[in-house]
Amino acid sequence: MPNKNSPVGAPATITREKLIELLNGDLSREYQAIIAYVIYSQTMKGAAYNHIARELEKHAAEELSHALRIAKQIDYLNGTPTKTPKEVKLSDKAEEMLRFDLDNEKTTILNYRQRIRQADALGEFALGEVLRKIIAQEQDHLTDLADALGIDTPKIEAA
Repeated sequence: MPNKNSPVGAPATITREKLIELLNGDLSREYQAIIAYVIYSQTMKGAAYNHIARELEKHAAEELSHALRIAKQIDYLNGTPTKTPKEVKLSDKAEEMLRFDLDNEKTTILNYRQRIRQADALGEFALGEVLRKIIAQEQDHLTDLADALGIDTPKIEAA
C-alpha cells in the first residue's frame, strides 16, 4: 500500500531484484518492437504505406537503442538482461500492423511511467532519466502511428 506522501502509482516498496525483473519485461517488449518494426517496414505494401514503412525502419533503430540502454541499466543493477522477446503479432494487413504497434507503444509508455516512479522510489535517479528520454521517443512513435492511421494520438492512462 503506497504511503500518503508517495507519488500517485508509486509502489510502497520495490526491491532492486523486482526492478530488474520488471526491466527485463520492458527489454522483452523492446525486442518485440525491433522485430515488429523490421518485419512490418519490409512487408507493408502499397503507395499509401511507403512513407510510414520508411518511418518504421527508423523506429526499429530507435528501439534497438532503447534495448541497449535498458540492458545497460539492468547490468548496472547487477542483473542479467533477458534474451527473449515478447510475441510479435503478424498480419498481412498494413492497418492491423500499425494498430498492433500503436497498442504496444501505449503499453510501453505506461510501463516506463511506472518504472520511473519505481526507480525514483529506490533512489535510482539516473535510471529514471534514461527512461524519460526513451519515453520521449516512444511518444513520437505513438504520434507517427496515429498519424499513419488517420486518428488522434491516443491518451495514455492507466487502467
